[in-house]
Amino acid sequence: MKKALNKIILIYLLSYAAAIPAAGNLTLTTGVDYSSGKYGQSESTDITYIPIIAKYEINNDVFKLTVPWLQIRGPGNVIGGDSTTIVLGKSNRPITVQSGLGDVVVSGTHRMGEIGDIHPFVFDLTGKIKFATASASKGLGTGENDYSLQVDSYKPITTSTTLFGDIGYKYMGDPDGISLNNVWFGSAGLSYKIDPASTVGIIADYRQATQNTTQSLRELTVFISHKFKDQYKLQSYITHGYTDSSTDWGGGVMFGWMF
Repeated sequence: MKKALNKIILIYLLSYAAAIPAAGNLTLTTGVDYSSGKYGQSESTDITYIPIIAKYEINNDVFKLTVPWLQIRGPGNVIGGDSTTIVLGKSNRPITVQSGLGDVVVSGTHRMGEIGDIHPFVFDLTGKIKFATASASKGLGTGENDYSLQVDSYKPITTSTTLFGDIGYKYMGDPDGISLNNVWFGSAGLSYKIDPASTVGIIADYRQATQNTTQSLRELTVFISHKFKDQYKLQSYITHGYTDSSTDWGGGVMFGWMF
């Protein structure tokens, strides 16, 4: 399933939709993401994901660093806590609780261009590396790096409504004894500005199956974002999944500061 990072990306997309990035903007974001799902098992796996995200915007480029803390409660067949979360078949092991540093993620985004004048269609290119800093022995990660490349886009269709989405490809590092599929993934969404400070929206996520024995990921997220001032933003969201590789239910709250 796609975890907290995809929801956090909403903050990034919507901040771009609001205005052209000014040079030298630094944003720090933190919060908590919680999800629970059975993933085709008899027992649920509960994941708590608490990231610290630093995002630096300069001219047409954005650089982002995510350092998360992660806790997984379950039978040990679901590992990882971000967009690389995978299901390793069925397990009859007893329920355990493992926690620690999650996988550190770095990314760089470049604005490739715009089409149109009044409500331009904007395209960005993003490269991302997930470093295997989470403990594989605890089941907090795969123990291998992942690499992805994606094209992000958005288009304001009115002064209040924006369409956005992405499509990308991820190279999955193979853990010991397990062969993972490299996967295509994508999302599409709509945001609506209720007033100058508040935005609501919906986003649909899809990802190919990471193994031949598992299903693809399909999730739907609804969110609301509120700016208290130009420097502070609060975002909350709820997610529901529609396949055994997706979370049953999840949600979170993220708070960002712009310097």
